[in-house]
Amino acid sequence: MQTDTSREAGIERLSSTSISSVTNPYHLVLHFIRHDIAEAATQYASGQLLDIGCGNKPYEELFKNSVSSYIGCDIVQSSLNVVDNLCPANELCYGDQAFDTVFSTQVIEHVADHHGMVKESFRVLKPGGHAIFTAPFNWELHEEPYDFFRFSKHGLKFLFEKYGFEVIKIKSNGGKWAAISQLWLNVLLSTRKYRTLRSRIIKLLFLRLKLIVPYNRFFIWLDKRYFDDVFTLNYIIVARKPL
Repeated sequence: MQTDTSREAGIERLSSTSISSVTNPYHLVLHFIRHDIAEAATQYASGQLLDIGCGNKPYEELFKNSVSSYIGCDIVQSSLNVVDNLCPANELCYGDQAFDTVFSTQVIEHVADHHGMVKESFRVLKPGGHAIFTAPFNWELHEEPYDFFRFSKHGLKFLFEKYGFEVIKIKSNGGKWAAISQLWLNVLLSTRKYRTLRSRIIKLLFLRLKLIVPYNRFFIWLDKRYFDDVFTLNYIIVARKPL
């Protein structure tokens, strides 16, 4: 994992506003990720949990009724000072079979040695324990230059099975309507290259006048009503370490 300020920027992106707020410009992707993490937490998380690349632990609350402890590691300390241990994802600072659950969300694409990350996750899990990961399939470049990979559901299955896991499920976090509408919104609101009057007007309409609220709600409804995940933004995978 990287060690410069790009990781710090990634941490701040999830702490600057509520990830569940419908006014968040990333609500369309975060809505489905949050829902599916909550579902996996209820069904598969238990005991002592390790959050790899935890940042400000934005999803910790979803596990409070499922686990007995929630430990987080990252390569930098977070702005809320909640990182428990500093270590890279492919060289975890914990002993063998130390955790019942390993959780990581939107981190694996930033780990150059993502094979090592999955291998280490297997090592620190107790037999019968579960790994819960999320990873992007379609998304813009971010936390550059440490944005290395995108993962299909077949690639995730191959990767986790290669290091001994039994894959329980792989689920797309939303379908094509959520993906298209979120990516279109990303382009409209981007300030990276285009700082024109038109872009400022669009931002005013969507963010200041709250047009983003009906926009988000409509496309969540449309995605559920006409669900098709041949094109998706993200996946969640749940995998088990055999007994």
